[in-house]
Amino acid sequence: MISHKKVELLNLGDELLLGLKSNEHLVYLGRMLKRHGLTLIHNEIIRDNIEEIQRSFQQSWERADIVITTGGLGSTVDDNTREALAEALGLKLIFDPEAEKAITKLFEKVRSPIPESLVKQCYKLEGSETLPNRSNFGTAPGIFLKHQDKILIMLPGPTSELRPMFEQEVLPRLKAEGVLEPEEMVLQLRTTGVGETRIEERVKPALEQFPDIDLAFCAHLGIVDVRLSLKHASVPQKTLLEAGEACREALGEDFFTFGNDSLAKVVLDDLKAAGKTLAIAESCTGGLLSNEFTDLPGASQVFSGSIIAYSNDAKVELLHIPEAILEQHGAVSEETALAMATGVAECFSADYALSSTGFAGPEGGTEKDPVGTVYLGFHSPEGAYSRKVVFPGDRLIVKERAVYTALDWIRRKLKHYKSADISTSIPGA
Repeated sequence: MISHKKVELLNLGDELLLGLKSNEHLVYLGRMLKRHGLTLIHNEIIRDNIEEIQRSFQQSWERADIVITTGGLGSTVDDNTREALAEALGLKLIFDPEAEKAITKLFEKVRSPIPESLVKQCYKLEGSETLPNRSNFGTAPGIFLKHQDKILIMLPGPTSELRPMFEQEVLPRLKAEGVLEPEEMVLQLRTTGVGETRIEERVKPALEQFPDIDLAFCAHLGIVDVRLSLKHASVPQKTLLEAGEACREALGEDFFTFGNDSLAKVVLDDLKAAGKTLAIAESCTGGLLSNEFTDLPGASQVFSGSIIAYSNDAKVELLHIPEAILEQHGAVSEETALAMATGVAECFSADYALSSTGFAGPEGGTEKDPVGTVYLGFHSPEGAYSRKVVFPGDRLIVKERAVYTALDWIRRKLKHYKSADISTSIPGA
C-alpha cells in the first residue's frame, strides 16, 4: 500500500533566507520521495540558530513520522544542527571513530593536514547510524536515527554531497524499514514546444481508460512535465507504463523523453546513436547553448566545439562570414544565422551545426526586428535552414528561450533524419 507516513523537511541555513541560494533540496527530495510512495506534508526554512532549530524540530517531531533535515552538519561556528537536535531529543553526542577514519582517508588523498575543526563532524546522536559521505566533495557525514517509533534523517547542505548520500544510503535504509514502495509510483513525460493547456487537452482523453492514474503538470522555461502517478499501490506498475505510452502517442513530436533528461541530453544521445557530430556558433546566447552540451558527461564524443562570435569582426575572422552579408543584411538576420551555422560546421568539420544571433535587449532592435528577436541557423548534411523567433521577457529570458528553441529545433530535425533502429522507449517497459 502507498505509505501514509507523514514526512516533514527542515532546510537549515541563513543563506536560503538571504536569497544567496535557492532551495533545490525541497524540489529534489519531494520528487524522490514521491517516486517511492512518500509525500512531504510540510517544509520549513530555518536560520542557523540553535533555539529556532530546536523549536521547529520539536514541532515537526510531534507531527511527523519521518523528519529530514538539510544543512548545518559542517565544521564552522554556524553549523549547529547536530548539537541542537541532540539536545532537543535528550540524547548524547557520541564520537564515531569510523567517521574520523573516513575524513582522514579523504585528506590523505589530497595530501593536506586535517583541520582540527573537522573533529566536530565525527560526532553522531546516541543510537544513530552514521551515513558515509561518499561524494569525494565533502567530509560531513549524515545521520540516520530511529527513535520513539520515528525516523530522523540528517543530511549535509551541499547538493553534491546530499544527493548521493540520499540515494546510496538513505533510500536503502527506508526500504529496509518498509516505508517505501518496492516499485516507483510516478512516471514523468517531458514535452516542449507547446503550452501546458494544450498538453492537458491532449493527454486527458488518452487517460480516460486509466481511472487509477493521477495526472499533474509542472511547467518550466520551454518545458512542460507531465507527471503520472498510481492512486493505489495495488495497481500494477504495468498500468503506469501503459498510461505513459498512451500519453506519448497523444503528445506526438512534442514529447521528447521519459524521466528527467534535458533536451540537450536527448539531442546528444540521438547524435551518438547516429555517429554524427555537432558544432555551435553563438552571438546573442553568449555560450549558453554550448554549455547545455558541455555540462553532459561524454559530450566530447559528439560536440566538436563552439565559437562565440559577438562582434562583426569576430564573425568575419572566426566564422569566415562574407562582409557583404553583414553590410547588406546586418548581424541580426536570416542570412547571417545561416552563414554562422555553415561557417562553424566547416571550422570543426561537423555534421550538424546550430547558430544564434539576435537582439536580447533591453536596447537595440529595429522596427522589423524588435528587441527579443532571435534568428537561429541550422546546418545539416541535408541542407541549411534559418528561422526567426521573437520572445517576450528580459535579456536572460530571451537568451534562455533561444537556447531551448534551438535545442528543440535540432531534436525535431534529427527525429526525421535518424534511422529506424534509433527509438525512444519507456525505461523498464
